[in-house]
Amino acid sequence: MVNHQTVDDRDAILSIEDFAALRDNLHEQRLFRREQLQQLSAAATTRADALLDRQAASQIEVRVKLAASARMVLDDVEAALTRMDHNSYGTCHLCRGPIARERLMIVPQARYCARCQQVREAGR
Repeated sequence: MVNHQTVDDRDAILSIEDFAALRDNLHEQRLFRREQLQQLSAAATTRADALLDRQAASQIEVRVKLAASARMVLDDVEAALTRMDHNSYGTCHLCRGPIARERLMIVPQARYCARCQQVREAGR
């Protein structure tokens, strides 16, 4: 359930406490994103009749983009929780090496180690 591998001889071991804190963080993020999506959805439906107004239209566009972003983050968070449940959390999806503890503490839903993330971003 816990990835006990080290990276570059640094303290990269995920302790049981780290794992629990990361799981709690992911649950909090999931709750926040779900609430955010509900609020954005409610705001969009109450303004549906004001689409002709330019300001309302631009506000709706912003809400749509925010909702898309929130859905992406929510998907990442839920995927991380699934990886935790399947004992694959903390393993890079590309190189299959461990993801550094420091990275997971900052981005708990990370799918890639820092090196592979840089390679992915450079390829875009």
